[in-house]
Amino acid sequence: MSTWRPGKRVAIAGGGPGAISAALAFIKRGYDVRVFERQTECRALGGAVLLSIPVLAILRSYGISLENFGSYTSTYFRNKWGKERALLPFNAEVERRMGIKGWQYGVLRSSAFQKMLDLVPEGVIFCNHEVTGYEDVEGAIQVIFTDSGIEPVTADILIAADGIRSAVSRQAFGDPQLFHTGIRLWLAWCDHIPGIPPNTGVISHDWQYQASFFPMLHDGKPGFEWWVVEPGWEGMPLPEDPRAHVKKILQDWSDPMPQLVEATDFETQVYRWDIYNRPSMKKWSSGRIVGIGDAVHPVSPYAAYGMGMAIEDGYFLAKALEGVDLRDVKAVNAGFELFEEQRVDYVNHHMEFARFTSNMFHSLPWPLAKLRDLVFDYTPFLKGLLQKEYLKRAEDETMNLKEFHVV
Repeated sequence: MSTWRPGKRVAIAGGGPGAISAALAFIKRGYDVRVFERQTECRALGGAVLLSIPVLAILRSYGISLENFGSYTSTYFRNKWGKERALLPFNAEVERRMGIKGWQYGVLRSSAFQKMLDLVPEGVIFCNHEVTGYEDVEGAIQVIFTDSGIEPVTADILIAADGIRSAVSRQAFGDPQLFHTGIRLWLAWCDHIPGIPPNTGVISHDWQYQASFFPMLHDGKPGFEWWVVEPGWEGMPLPEDPRAHVKKILQDWSDPMPQLVEATDFETQVYRWDIYNRPSMKKWSSGRIVGIGDAVHPVSPYAAYGMGMAIEDGYFLAKALEGVDLRDVKAVNAGFELFEEQRVDYVNHHMEFARFTSNMFHSLPWPLAKLRDLVFDYTPFLKGLLQKEYLKRAEDETMNLKEFHVV
């Protein structure tokens, strides 16, 4: 990948899953790609992740084998005492068309990301290269780095994939107006525990907390990912003893949540995030700049879709620009518009639905939260809401990915 041909030059700021997905998708289409990562290596932060069928199909198209990749899961919504509220059904036609069983697969984030990195050719990724901005030059874009000793790189397009505090996105689109979403996330994983029903994941709530678990695979070995979401605010102090803090939240929760906490090393298997977001954007491109992933649409964990959305973005962007001479800014902008037409409304809906769901479960005062729980416990309202606002749209998108259908 030492070539850097005008009309084929794709520069990517950031080295996360969205960036690497975009790199793989553009390389498959014959473009020259350079990924600039500010850290000493590209690595995925956090514990485990849920990846849905369209994301798995994209990874399969890059050359990743799905055999022993993850654990398919039946997803149940329950209250804290184990009463079932809803089950997300599998779609038999989606399974048949895609040749993938189930809907969501649990996998350790670092394991999935490493499989992506293993496909990237030598000479594509440049670590210790923090992108601080860009300059428009005649018929191209110049990428600028923090280290003054690194010469600017001239490219045809620059992809902002450098996270929620993206320098490229800020320069292109202005102040992101980040805001705290009112929740804090404890995300963890542990090794396998016998006795838990296989291929079963549970998302459970009491009046103000969420506690959830899913089976996963880590380097082919079974285990569990689990997480707790609690109300929070900007500047909320950290507990002195995170294990004791989480155990107190879960003290009355039905099994296996207390078991999972006991089986987890809080020094190496637990990650904490205060969740920030930004107002939805209707445009992700400007001139020769385009954003993907958290740089333009950070997602609440209630979507369970952040890494997956970024991977999808990278694929759809390269697909929209397939065959385009990137020196032709009109053709580039037409490709960006096609990408935005396919992604912006779809992603914004999931981002906003995740925020709505987060507020519904963590921001209601006790009397309204009690009424909400009665409705969820004794009516099919939650199941209908999830099917209409989340599952149906995702299934429709999957059915439109005809290039991935196996039958």
